Amino acid sequence: MDSGTFQSQRDHALMQTPGKTLTPAQLRERSTIYRANVAQPEVDAFRDLRTKLLSMMDGNFVTLIAPVSAGCGSSFVARNLAAAFAFDDARTALLLDCDLRHPSQHEVMRIDMGNAHLGGYLQGQVEDITPLIHDTGVPRLGLIPAGPPRENSAEQFATPRMRLLVDSLRSHYANRYLFLDAPPVESSPDARILAEMADIVVLVTGYAMNTAETIARAVQQFPPEKFAGVVFNDMG
Repeated sequence: MDSGTFQSQRDHALMQTPGKTLTPAQLRERSTIYRANVAQPEVDAFRDLRTKLLSMMDGNFVTLIAPVSAGCGSSFVARNLAAAFAFDDARTALLLDCDLRHPSQHEVMRIDMGNAHLGGYLQGQVEDITPLIHDTGVPRLGLIPAGPPRENSAEQFATPRMRLLVDSLRSHYANRYLFLDAPPVESSPDARILAEMADIVVLVTGYAMNTAETIARAVQQFPPEKFAGVVFNDMG
């Protein structure tokens, strides 16, 4: 089976009928939003961001979420933005942990990734895409974990194999939205490389963490037509 092949029935089952759904308490432990009958300001904030992105794009799309610097909480934003898209019963969301140097999503979501991860696929150790998609316990939300830390991430992302993966994951389902959780812009070229595969870019900074000049330099790393804006993440 070549690297771009899907086993469509298996993938469909994974995305539409996941295993045991996490409880609200379990989701809180994983710093992940969830639907509830009472107002939740944090949930409303991600729903609002979802609405803004949907108003900017047609059809399904790939969103790159990149922190200006380390410690901005970009992985938190990426995970919860993906979860907000998955609230919609007519949509599925897929989160790719693209921080190969400091992977975190599988640890936060407490997923045993085994050998099925992004790094293994990019190095040719995993040929089929389907096993890469792990059930998160959040309905309609899948995760492709980064895998063990590695330093040659820029070289891995620059390969045709990465573009093939992103294109295949998006095109296979018209209702699937992809979210790329990128490393910090100021410390590596990874986010710029990944932006070539994304339709839209969202920058994340923590309050009082980055100067206006630092944020402006980060914005300049991306094509203006792809830049959606900056999320100021309240780390407190």
